[in-house]
Amino acid sequence: MIKIDPDITPRSLLPKLEKLFDLAARKVELIKQNWGESQGGAPVYTVKGKYTARGWTEWTQGFQYGCAILQYDATGEENFLHYGRDQTIKLMAPHLTHTGVHDHGFNNVSTYGNLLRLMREGRIPESPGERNFYELALKISGAVQAARWTSLPNGLGYIPSFNGAQSLFSDTIRSLRALVLSHQLGHYLLGEQEQKINLLERALQHAETSARFNVYYGKNRDAYDISGRVVHESIFNVNSGSYRCPSTQQGYSPFSTWTRGHAWILSGFPEQLECLETLAESEFASIAQALFSGKSSIIQRFLEVSETVADFYLEHSPLDGIPYWDTGAPGLAKMGDYLNHPSDPFNAYEPVDSSAAAIAAQGLIRLGKYLIEHGSQKKGQTYLQAGLTTAGHLFSEPYLSEDPRHEGLLLHSVYHRPNNWDYIPEGHPIPFGESCMWGDYHAMELGILLWRMAKEQPYYKFYI
Repeated sequence: MIKIDPDITPRSLLPKLEKLFDLAARKVELIKQNWGESQGGAPVYTVKGKYTARGWTEWTQGFQYGCAILQYDATGEENFLHYGRDQTIKLMAPHLTHTGVHDHGFNNVSTYGNLLRLMREGRIPESPGERNFYELALKISGAVQAARWTSLPNGLGYIPSFNGAQSLFSDTIRSLRALVLSHQLGHYLLGEQEQKINLLERALQHAETSARFNVYYGKNRDAYDISGRVVHESIFNVNSGSYRCPSTQQGYSPFSTWTRGHAWILSGFPEQLECLETLAESEFASIAQALFSGKSSIIQRFLEVSETVADFYLEHSPLDGIPYWDTGAPGLAKMGDYLNHPSDPFNAYEPVDSSAAAIAAQGLIRLGKYLIEHGSQKKGQTYLQAGLTTAGHLFSEPYLSEDPRHEGLLLHSVYHRPNNWDYIPEGHPIPFGESCMWGDYHAMELGILLWRMAKEQPYYKFYI
């Protein structure tokens, strides 16, 4: 269980954040120098400190250029802006119209979305043509992502994963960013017979489907129903629309919790909660009436999900808040009372996943801040301090990469343990010491969030 530091603040983390972005500058430059289009695909994870591709889907390319844009956000060094912006314009357009994935939030909001945000904040010069370009890109992305749709009975539905129409991934909660941004920009999806499909409604339908089937609430749904547990994938019969079973692609089993999948839910719902709070009541008047009875009911539902998964994370993570890759991984049984010790990436049984911690910490901080601002001071402070505590450990030894030859920023992340894709150093039983593109990006995104909170700068958010 996380040992929460009650005294840690964003301001007290400033020295660690300065170090984070100092290291990040070197890593972005290393990848820029060493990675070329001829290598085939986007950098995914490191092997012996060098980024390599893994052809599954190119879901990490937006993180590659997004890291450069975030580095500019933190430091104002224009060479990072120019690199991130130029590569976005040159290479990211196919991701806008990619109909075969659930990754639009990862690729497109991390690039076009960050660039639009910086322009709206006055951090880059105003240019009507450039602004219109970013806005059009985000409108397209949200609509294309929403067009990838599986309808279910009773007003439910979801954006299916690349596995097919039957597959609902927990990851996709973060791609709802693309739908919501497109909606906020005044866009909608046109379907058959000119049907106007509301993108906010699709986002809410997907969120509710994820909440019902991918999150557990301790209500005896099955023999492994632990409150706050998250399953990576839910499988549906697309002919009848009926739910069939839990599943997983990257976790140990459908009845354990893959911690990065859990982290996507823990970060995705609180940031959507923040966004929904800013939308007018009128925008919800005709939305998913079979599921919700207005804005307040949606907010209460999102709060329920967020708090449930946050409580699980606090209870099932080691003292420092950095989890092992799956809460049911079999080797954990050989590690004794591992939850009452700091995480140990060098153990002999199961790897930790620092990328899950980087994603989850942001969710804990956002949820805590939201609750404090809405009158739940004690509960909110618990989540906020837990997120800050996790960040404090994450931005310290042994998790930050100080080796000038290592291209990764955040060490000890895991990509696909069941497929044995992660590099295992010779003479060791498990992977450790490597980085992944989403781990680096989310470490930097967490750093931007905390930097702005510490400096009392505009709050870091994806939405308009």
